[in-house]
Amino acid sequence: MGFLYYGNNSYAVEIDDRPLAHLKVVLLSLLRAGKSAAFCFDRSTDIGSGRETLWISPSTELRFRFNGNRAPRINEQWLQLIAATADAPTGLRLVAEPVEVPILLRSAG
Repeated sequence: MGFLYYGNNSYAVEIDDRPLAHLKVVLLSLLRAGKSAAFCFDRSTDIGSGRETLWISPSTELRFRFNGNRAPRINEQWLQLIAATADAPTGLRLVAEPVEVPILLRSAG
């Protein structure tokens, strides 16, 4: 489990390392482009359940902390799906990871 730390008070949102790595790529891409996003997520029952939204802008202090030592392989399809949610009225969300379909190389006949 990793953490997204938000704002001056370092409010922590616990997220598994793999989805957090993908969220990091998407958020940093948006922020580099000068865009803001409302990041919406479900709270775990450990902290009272419900839903929460964080407004993230280029001036927001963010920090990403990963529990694992190795960076996961990035799924480009998943990045695109997560990024597409940023423009939705419901806000940026972590969506389920799609199964990557490998491209089969045809042998020269």
